[in-house]
Amino acid sequence: MSSYVLGFQEIDKTKLIFVGGKGANLGELTGIEGVRVPDGFCISTVAFKRIIGETSSINKLLDRLSVLKVEDRDKIRELSSEIRRVIEGIAIPQDISEEIARHLSKFDETTAYAVRSSATAEDLPTASFAGQQDTYLNIIGKQAIYQHISKCWASLFTERAVIYRRQNGFDHRNVYLSAIVQKMVFPQVAGILFTTDPVTSNRKVLSIDASFGLGEAMVSGLVNPDLYKVCNGKVIDKKISTKKLAIYALEEGGTTEQEIEPDRQNRQALTDEQILQLDRIGRKIEAHFGRPQDIEWCLLDDTFYIVQSRPIATLFPIPETNDEENRVFVSVGHNQMMTDAMKPLGLSFFLLMTHAPMRTAGGRLFVDVTATLASPVGRETILNVTLGKSDPLMKDALTTIINRGDFIKLLPEDRSPGKSNTGRSLADFQTLNDYDPAIVADLIQQSQTSIEALKQNPN
Repeated sequence: MSSYVLGFQEIDKTKLIFVGGKGANLGELTGIEGVRVPDGFCISTVAFKRIIGETSSINKLLDRLSVLKVEDRDKIRELSSEIRRVIEGIAIPQDISEEIARHLSKFDETTAYAVRSSATAEDLPTASFAGQQDTYLNIIGKQAIYQHISKCWASLFTERAVIYRRQNGFDHRNVYLSAIVQKMVFPQVAGILFTTDPVTSNRKVLSIDASFGLGEAMVSGLVNPDLYKVCNGKVIDKKISTKKLAIYALEEGGTTEQEIEPDRQNRQALTDEQILQLDRIGRKIEAHFGRPQDIEWCLLDDTFYIVQSRPIATLFPIPETNDEENRVFVSVGHNQMMTDAMKPLGLSFFLLMTHAPMRTAGGRLFVDVTATLASPVGRETILNVTLGKSDPLMKDALTTIINRGDFIKLLPEDRSPGKSNTGRSLADFQTLNDYDPAIVADLIQQSQTSIEALKQNPN
């Protein structure tokens, strides 16, 4: 790829190596019908690699940085500061600056921009690297944009970014940075949307944080935002915070803190109608990416703009099902005190040998106990004979789910899955097992017969 600059319309997930995680996601968002994304472009990692490759002093500093350990905080701080100073002092080559200028010429000279960092090891499904590189808001003028592009490049080597990469096993030389130049939105309200509840991990509940002004006030912890929760197209919970401060853009560039008028401080930042509109946008974005998303949004004149979307990397994967019904899965490994992930061969063996309704997720085996918990007899068996007897913590967790009342509906006695065709329950077999040793011998004989059959026909 020869181009140093790519417009959002030219970008999709296949361009991640050139525009980083944030840039690739912005390109994808731009292509989703009904989702508004402020226009902009990315200075590709090709430009970053050229800057680094043509500066011998940076390569020498990287050699020294690569041998340091996380514990060497003072040396990391010293070296990372020196690398940033060198990068910020490099003049952007003329051919790159001219290409940036051509893209800027599509907009008015007084247009304000957000200049943001987008690393190739960022916004990944398994590691977010969120907040490790810098963002600059309300940047006006060509020279100021060039300056802040250099600052973004340099932010790949902040102390926190260097340590974070070291902790996660990423080689400093194999992570590259793209700078995003995006038209600023000056919103009345901004915030973050999680398409899965980040506290409970409930995939059916969408969670929204909202505050007045730019979202920086909320991200920086300057203000406690409103919290709204939506499930199945209905607002199910609202916590309205006292919002005393907000961050707004200045006409000459940059941002400033402002006090909110007393009569607005406890006002709901979004109306219920706007909350549901944002819910629909969030679900559309989640469906496009195929996994739960952490989305940054802005509201300007009743129009929502999406300025970022990344996968929620902290969620543990859940077993796949064929419906949207509530389900309860129990980890087989944890019940057996085997908490590590299993090898694919082990998972395949278990799934081949069992008749139980089992699923896999995150390299672990889970059994679906939903139907059993819906049975009066099944509940008694699980809580007091099988799982609950071996693991009190699991019993407590299952009891909490049952006591919710709305999660699993109790079946009538005659439809209980715990009953066999003869009317004997699982508890009956447990009693027989306690007093009839012949059952054990029968089970051993069945296993030996199965083994002999496999020897004769291993396929």
